[in-house]
Amino acid sequence: MNIKAIIVDDEFLARQRILKLLEVHDDIEVVAEAKNAEQAIDLIHEREPDLLFLDIQMPGHDGFYVLSKLSLKKLPVIIFTTAYDQFALDAFQVNALDYLLKPFEQERFDESVSRAKEQLKLERTSVYNQHVQNLIDSVAQESAETLRTFMLKDKGREIYVKVDDVQFLESAGNYVVLHTSDQQYVYRATMNQMESSLDKEEFLRIHRSFLVNRRFVKSYQYLTGNEFSFQMKNGKTLRSAKSQKPLITQFMDLYFVK
Repeated sequence: MNIKAIIVDDEFLARQRILKLLEVHDDIEVVAEAKNAEQAIDLIHEREPDLLFLDIQMPGHDGFYVLSKLSLKKLPVIIFTTAYDQFALDAFQVNALDYLLKPFEQERFDESVSRAKEQLKLERTSVYNQHVQNLIDSVAQESAETLRTFMLKDKGREIYVKVDDVQFLESAGNYVVLHTSDQQYVYRATMNQMESSLDKEEFLRIHRSFLVNRRFVKSYQYLTGNEFSFQMKNGKTLRSAKSQKPLITQFMDLYFVK
């Protein structure tokens, strides 16, 4: 049986790693690669793969968005590739769906591929589709709740940073830098994703590059030209964007005590 596969991941090296690990599986043909959700949706509808390697965390729309746009009648077998938080990993397990935690190892990769091949031998049933739908629903519900902890990986170690300990977030492309009182952590997410996930009564977007935790604002000062200067408790000084003045003023009236 020749298995058609599509790889969806925004990171070039991650896609290359999957291709490398697939070299021992000569019955699997990678017919397309996608680096974002929109590209993935088009390719999946066009090529109708049997197997899908799907990254969950991608800039813009994530992997769950991709699933929400697919027809349940023609779902491929899905292997999730993720560096996601513990909730999502639990959700995969509860819903009997396989995932690979980055970075990939050959043995674990082969196990997932073997399970996928077994699944492909069976006629895709409504039970499998329901597992996928349950996963989408459960993760969507969790995403609607306020983020409380950041889970990061460093050299194979899991590091947990409490949201309440983050003084401000700084944009760094497809990542954000979490600034605490004395350390910095790099977290894979966009600033827009963070703004929608964090408590809007605690975090204020003062600039396209900065989200500040109001509890760590030592002082602020209005500058000329509709800008503000924020002195943080860790000693950093941040300057707001002119366009953010209305939002900042409203936020201050509600939550700041000068």
